[in-house]
Amino acid sequence: MVAAYHEPDVSLAAARPEDPVAAVPGRDIGAFFADDGKRRQDIDGFEDVYADIVHYIIRCTHRIWEEGGIGLLYTHYAHNLPLHTSEGTVYGREAVIASTQRTQAAYPDLRLYGDEVVWAQYGDSYHSSHRLNHSGTNLGWSVYGPPTGRKFRRLAVAHCVVRDNFIVEEWLARDELALIRALGLDEVELARRLGAVEREAGGGPRLVPAGIARLRGQLPPSPTPEETPEGMEPAEHLVRTMFGRVWNWRRLDLIGDFYSPAAVVEISTARKLHGPQAVRHNLLEWLGGFSDLALTVCHTMSNRRAGGVMTAARWRLDGTHDGPGRWGEPTGRRISLLGFSHHLVVDDRISAEWTVFDEFALLKQIHAPEPLLVPDSGARPQEQVPGDPPPPESEAADE
Repeated sequence: MVAAYHEPDVSLAAARPEDPVAAVPGRDIGAFFADDGKRRQDIDGFEDVYADIVHYIIRCTHRIWEEGGIGLLYTHYAHNLPLHTSEGTVYGREAVIASTQRTQAAYPDLRLYGDEVVWAQYGDSYHSSHRLNHSGTNLGWSVYGPPTGRKFRRLAVAHCVVRDNFIVEEWLARDELALIRALGLDEVELARRLGAVEREAGGGPRLVPAGIARLRGQLPPSPTPEETPEGMEPAEHLVRTMFGRVWNWRRLDLIGDFYSPAAVVEISTARKLHGPQAVRHNLLEWLGGFSDLALTVCHTMSNRRAGGVMTAARWRLDGTHDGPGRWGEPTGRRISLLGFSHHLVVDDRISAEWTVFDEFALLKQIHAPEPLLVPDSGARPQEQVPGDPPPPESEAADE
């Protein structure tokens, strides 16, 4: 019997009654406002308005983006933070302020709906993986040209390291191709044109002398540990094992062991997959276009919820565009792509997934008139907590 497909039950991702820190799914933004000043977590060094780390992420995002408090970036972003994307790494708070101003000018009615915040604490720092839905109208000039008056929706994920009220490092991916398509623009022509402009200006991606780490010489991929390492949440180990065995070992026959029959997967460029077979077809499309594709898991964390565990993974894809597919005829270009996945794990299987990456950045790497250099997406191995085991060698990322 084939299981009926269904939308993920967000009630499974709700906070447990005993949790001191709020969960996002199903919670009205007014409930976050009502928490202003009600300290529920020992977050020393944070403004009194913030109740806990999740409240900090949701509330400061609203204050900066929807209430117009752009200047709050001076008290919420470190002056020298590195911001990593698939385009490379930029440094400094002023770059964040400039980008925020341009984006708000282009989409003045922009709304950033927080769908999820997965968090963890490491010493005096907090990590947060914030999944959002962006929604707005192109009413002003953007980096892509004059206003079109068109509405758009795109997914985004921001992984932040927060300390003493300041975001000190951030990794970011937006579903930029969904925006470009909503604006009615030719994505390949735009990728070629902007890629050429960025190259001429000395911007764009930067070369990282990195090999593809899926294989070592003539050896097969490194094995994934059978047992959950001490100190790691079993759901995180399941996700890491899935990436290692399915993506790097090409064991597509095991997809059904990791995904429930009714799993719903939402991925960039507004695609939605239903069930293990659709997940398999999506992976084959990637492998057809990039035969040596390798996925490096850089960081995972998780929070227990009422009906399961929500995990957040930050990863990097490396490969060579040597096959046909939706990205065009093979060019032989090397690509590197920063991405994020949130998984809702219920009864030891993935019941829902949300994956975000910048597919337009990928098109620029492939279609720019001159070979663009592979970017440094800021990927590196998971930050270690004292007492935790080191990550497996197969998950080590290139600095």
